[in-house]
Amino acid sequence: MRVSLSSTFQLADGLGCTLDVQAETIAEMMALLTDRYTEFAALLERGIAVSINGQIFRDDWTQAIPADAEVFLIPRIDGG
Repeated sequence: MRVSLSSTFQLADGLGCTLDVQAETIAEMMALLTDRYTEFAALLERGIAVSINGQIFRDDWTQAIPADAEVFLIPRIDGG
């Protein structure tokens, strides 16, 4: 699957805004990205929301990701 990053996220190796990842759940995707890009852990600490086919997931990282899903990682916005 292809994961698109918000333009506010920056990875040190200068990659573009789209990454290829093979994961079945949000948690697995986050673990793979953290393993592959060590600076990704800092992005997680600041907070990330995940959009899968337009539906936002903030806390349920057990959510399955369909193989053909459109996935976006965006900064988590605090507020209420």
